[in-house]
Amino acid sequence: QVQLVESGGGLVQAGGSLRLSCAASGRTLRNEPMGWFRQGPGKEREFVAAIMWSAYTSYEDSVKGRFTISRDNAKNTVYLQMNSLKPEDTANYYCAAGGYGPLANPSKYSYWGQGTQVTVSS
Repeated sequence: QVQLVESGGGLVQAGGSLRLSCAASGRTLRNEPMGWFRQGPGKEREFVAAIMWSAYTSYEDSVKGRFTISRDNAKNTVYLQMNSLKPEDTANYYCAAGGYGPLANPSKYSYWGQGTQVTVSS
């Protein structure tokens, strides 16, 4: 059974940076797509970024140029570097992996982490 554990969330002022990590255990995910989603208060879960085994990446429009997704297959870990954070980025951020289908569709993914809270103050 695959387990995903996120870390790196916290409280940061607008304009600041955070780096989220998602460590996978159970089996290697080097050939699996991995993604980040977020869910703010009273909102639906939304796509943030994803990375394929080929290192192809995809981003939600509002984070392009500010967030960078990367992966370290040797560590079975995916990262989300978040710069120039805005109050509207405040949400619980979830790591997802595996499955088939469009990268931005949460129902595509087979495995999910428990989430890490990111709060951006103005």
